[in-house]
Amino acid sequence: MDLILKATLGAAVVVILAALAKTRNYYIAGLVPLFPTFALIAHYIVGKGRSTEDLKTTILFGMWSIIPYFIYLATLYVMVDRMRLEASLAVATVAWLIAATVLVSVWVRFQT
Repeated sequence: MDLILKATLGAAVVVILAALAKTRNYYIAGLVPLFPTFALIAHYIVGKGRSTEDLKTTILFGMWSIIPYFIYLATLYVMVDRMRLEASLAVATVAWLIAATVLVSVWVRFQT
């Protein structure tokens, strides 16, 4: 039952995105994926199972994790004028993966 609920929620988000993309305010579709669904779940789990200090560390890392997402968006913004959409998305995803790897590597190095 839990899996059906999660799948239904995921499908609902896709429907909302598709509907927003067809409106006059299509750009709002870029905001919907940023609703902190997974952050809420992660913070609740960490907050219930670990110390407040660990939760604060998780929150701080989340703040830094905005950087890879920004790199993804910046890369995609530049690439959509130069490549097909699918290739642009792939390049932007690789840029996110590289930035996320650097972020985790730097975080681990300075947090331990």
